[in-house]
Amino acid sequence: MAAENVAQSTFPLQDRVAIVTGSSRGIGKAIALHLASLGAKLVINYSSNSSQADDVVSQINSTSDSPRAIAVKANISDPDQVKSLFDAAESAFKSPVNILVNSAGVLDGKYPSILNTTLEDFDRTFDVNARGAFVCCQEGAKRIKHGGGGRIICLSTSLAAAFRPGYGAYIASKAAVEAMVKILAKELKGTGITVNSVAPGPIATELFYEGKTEAMIKRVIDDCPHGRLGLPEDIAPVVGFLAGDASEWVNGQIIRVNGGFI
Repeated sequence: MAAENVAQSTFPLQDRVAIVTGSSRGIGKAIALHLASLGAKLVINYSSNSSQADDVVSQINSTSDSPRAIAVKANISDPDQVKSLFDAAESAFKSPVNILVNSAGVLDGKYPSILNTTLEDFDRTFDVNARGAFVCCQEGAKRIKHGGGGRIICLSTSLAAAFRPGYGAYIASKAAVEAMVKILAKELKGTGITVNSVAPGPIATELFYEGKTEAMIKRVIDDCPHGRLGLPEDIAPVVGFLAGDASEWVNGQIIRVNGGFI
């Protein structure tokens, strides 16, 4: 019994199946690696770069005698492809999915005002950030194991509480995600599935740096009480907590993880 308790403490997600969208790089990659370190089996979802996804899979599988991660290409805004993503997870690991982390997202690196945002850029932002989260949450609500331990975690942004100019479409798309999280948590009453959102502040990823000048980056750092940008590894443990049993009483919440930036 003591050995079992130690195992549960060391690997609280032992053999639970987790899908992390957009996990070939950035925050999604850090989340996937962290969940794997807690014992989970991972589906690494990507949309274009298979070599990056395969590298994450290799990192996870190198620590085990048997495969504990697979890479699956899927456009998360396409319901058929998202269904195939869940099918692949169930087929590979012979188990229902326990955890879904919606991490995939896009940001318009031109930082246009609402007045100057094209409908094409608006639609692209909402297609991935809002529609993608909706489609994944919908499939997750159908397919994630009921009865306890089921988790849906969506990535939002702390900017949704700041309303900064230049992020109109992005913030609107993430505000939609936060609304869906709060509603879905109530709609899944009785399933044992919790639904929460993690809303990072500025994180040193390709997505953050895209289109920013040195002056813009310095202003962000100066605004943070810690005097630095966040790292993907600052976000992953919070997601890891929400994915485990200890977070059962946290449901329908937006958790802003930003070092005090906002």
